[in-house]
Amino acid sequence: MKPRDDVTEVTAAGIARLAGVGRAAVSNWRRRHGDFPKPVGGTETSPSFALADVERWLRAQGKLVEVPPRERVWQRLAGHPAGPGTALLHAGCALLLVRDRPSAWLAVSAVSDERMAQLLPGELDEVVTMRFGVRRRRAVRIPDAAELLPSVPLLRGVAELAAELGAQRTYEFLLGRHTEANPRQYTLTPAGPAELMARIAGPARTVLDPACGTGALLRAVAPRPDQYLYGQDSAPDLAALTALRLALNSDATVRTMACDTLRADAYEERRADAVLCHPPFNERNWGHDELAYDARWEYGFPARAESELAWVQHALARIVDGGTAVLLMPPAAASRRSGRRIRADLLRRGALRAVIALPAGAAPPYNLPLHVWVLRRPVAGAHPAPELLLVEAAGLLAADGRDKQLWPAVQDTVLGLWHGFDRHGTVEARPGAARAVPVLELLDDEVDLAPARRLPPPAAGGGSAELATVREGLGDALRRAVDLAPRDIGAAQGGDAAPRPLTTVGELARAGALSLHTGTGSGPAGAPVLTDHDVLAGTAPSGTGHDGTAEEPAVLTEPGDVVVPLFGGGAAARVVDESTAGAALGRGLVLLRPDQDALDPWFLAGFLRSTANHRQASSYASTSARLDVRRLQLPRLPLAGQHGYRERFRELAAFEDALRLAGRLGERLVRGLHDGLTDGTLPPE
Repeated sequence: MKPRDDVTEVTAAGIARLAGVGRAAVSNWRRRHGDFPKPVGGTETSPSFALADVERWLRAQGKLVEVPPRERVWQRLAGHPAGPGTALLHAGCALLLVRDRPSAWLAVSAVSDERMAQLLPGELDEVVTMRFGVRRRRAVRIPDAAELLPSVPLLRGVAELAAELGAQRTYEFLLGRHTEANPRQYTLTPAGPAELMARIAGPARTVLDPACGTGALLRAVAPRPDQYLYGQDSAPDLAALTALRLALNSDATVRTMACDTLRADAYEERRADAVLCHPPFNERNWGHDELAYDARWEYGFPARAESELAWVQHALARIVDGGTAVLLMPPAAASRRSGRRIRADLLRRGALRAVIALPAGAAPPYNLPLHVWVLRRPVAGAHPAPELLLVEAAGLLAADGRDKQLWPAVQDTVLGLWHGFDRHGTVEARPGAARAVPVLELLDDEVDLAPARRLPPPAAGGGSAELATVREGLGDALRRAVDLAPRDIGAAQGGDAAPRPLTTVGELARAGALSLHTGTGSGPAGAPVLTDHDVLAGTAPSGTGHDGTAEEPAVLTEPGDVVVPLFGGGAAARVVDESTAGAALGRGLVLLRPDQDALDPWFLAGFLRSTANHRQASSYASTSARLDVRRLQLPRLPLAGQHGYRERFRELAAFEDALRLAGRLGERLVRGLHDGLTDGTLPPE
């Protein structure tokens, strides 16, 4: 049965995504084409258009062959009349039915839209009850027929996409796109830190997240038989989204509740084997006045400004004796004077076992090096642990690395340190990185637990022997740069250069001379990801894929591809070689794959780097610039005429690489010498 007319609305940004262009191109189409669809909603400054009308216009103009199924589904979800949050809940319920009772889905979807909306509530109630129980406070509410009717075209599309990707990957794609489009509404826990926290907690049969958000921490828990996952969040939509996400991701028994955890704990009588939590930070209205005599404050009543220490004690109160709680904490919680008495009691009683400082940028807010606190509920009669593990994860990075470059290696090293400390009660000190500190040493007037202030400093630059090696490498790099420096600059042409016929990337794409691919950031777990920073800095792929079931398929690079960053305003383009090939394309990048029988990659990349070219192809909004790759220009030349440019552009690229290497080595040498002279490990003579 054909669904009713699609009334989904789409913004200019959505149109740009459909056509693979920048928003400036959409604005130009509206000005230049009188038959461009008229707005049907939105505001004067941010109008919205009927998706069906936009598709027809793009196809008639040759700017769209076919809307990918995932993009069609996303636009329907984003333009849902009740809002994308409601649409996401309806989609999750339908996907649960598709996965757990496919025959029931086929039966209800084989009728008209109106009849389908009438039949769905009963079927959804059955499958939701089967997964989430019949408790009155169940987070997932079944919509009625009137609520479901506008969602029917979306649900049909969701089921079709699930046939291609699977129910779990379909929901991850939609949830990921929704949170990405609304970053200010959600405090997300990235996959890397979530996995680290879950692995620190270890295998557990019952796991609780009392501030579950979108369920990232519970999703990272390793599955095991007869597992129970409990979540709670003050936002009803998030509690429901978490339940659906977990139910689609595992066979565990899932229970989530929607209520204020500190004021109205839904699991007051329950004790879990492990607690994982990324609590809200700096929350003053957490219940300080109402909860003054709450039994959870075993280690002291938290000050109004110490909401995080209230969450720490809540977590300890909700685990069994000997159970583990792992919380993501702001760095200030380790040193604020107002919390020193609670920190001291956590240490004296052996409840706090480790403080691990993550590199800045590992999790939001990205400008802070957040801490992971590892706690264990004391067992009656056991002696408190005499030492606390302190880890500075940034100290585990290479001197010229960024936090994302070596995250898997950092994670493995942190886990090795924690597991060794957990087994033996101590670890061998690693200067600048890790140390088991006696509790008595920490119980001073400040009880400052910030790892950086308690660790022995690392050897400057790796020591004098390593600095000598760096200096030798710098000399080699400088000599190579001099050898590669262009010598024959050529005669200046001034204004006498003859004009050349030009074409654009968009025209070449329509002619089949190249294809365009937009980076998704997806990649198999552990696989390298080429980031925009790598393209701009000329470094090896520094990102790492975290999820083999990513919501969007990875775009893998091949030799001869040309990669261009979309943001930043700088003129950059990189030719993929054998060493870079096979990496997944990161977000914010566009890959151009030329037909090398007609278009030389170095010729293409060289002209795409033109400063004037970037200036005329960039649009400026607020303080950022976005490149419309299709508007970039290059001369119309036969392949034979491109060869001379190819050789010169390759020579310039080699010279640039040599300069970059010399610059990195020089910075490392200067930093190492400064540190060695100031900390006394190098003499001034």
